[in-house]
Amino acid sequence: MIEAKDLVKVFTDSKNGEVRAVDGVALQAHPGQVLGVLGVNGAGKTTLLRMLSTVIQPTSGTAVIDGFDTVKDSEEVRKRIGFLSGSTALYGRLNAREVLTYFGGFYGLQGDQLKQRIEEVIERFGIEPFADRLCDKMSTGQKQRVSIARAVLHDPPILMFDEPTSGLDVLTAQTVMEFIEEAREAGRTILYSTHIMSEAQRLCDNICIIHECVIRGEGTPAEL
Repeated sequence: MIEAKDLVKVFTDSKNGEVRAVDGVALQAHPGQVLGVLGVNGAGKTTLLRMLSTVIQPTSGTAVIDGFDTVKDSEEVRKRIGFLSGSTALYGRLNAREVLTYFGGFYGLQGDQLKQRIEEVIERFGIEPFADRLCDKMSTGQKQRVSIARAVLHDPPILMFDEPTSGLDVLTAQTVMEFIEEAREAGRTILYSTHIMSEAQRLCDNICIIHECVIRGEGTPAEL
């Protein structure tokens, strides 16, 4: 599961001094559930997910992912998560298969196991028609499919998605949401950041509403 307690992130700005991006956030996400983090742009969603995924360290507070502290045990945490954000980039001069092979090595996959997983995610996300195309030559939707495949290649128990359907066409967005529904049925723990109300209504078992760096409300969609 995912558990955060009193997470705070303060950035230093040369003009404005200290800027609080996340202020005392606490949340829990459980296996077989989708926890939505709902808020407008700039509310603190991305900073929160970056702390939980070990990309940045909190100024204060703690976060535990599958029993491991995100600061003290960051390597163990990264083995157990699949993280996708709007800033996730692909290597433009590699094709989809090469990207997946490259990152599969980082995940510790090798040989036939790696080849099997690559073929599984290529089929699952409909990548086959452009699997050998350079990433620089792909559309936004095609790149996003490859990015998601990369994030879940090692079959992690915990998934973190930061606005994964942003800028996507309807069909690609549908593929993303169907995958998240399947992952929930398979018992994954899923953290899903969005500001699209219809996605939150469809996917999320519970929701945290974050605004101006603070959680303002929590509950099921019906309760909220």
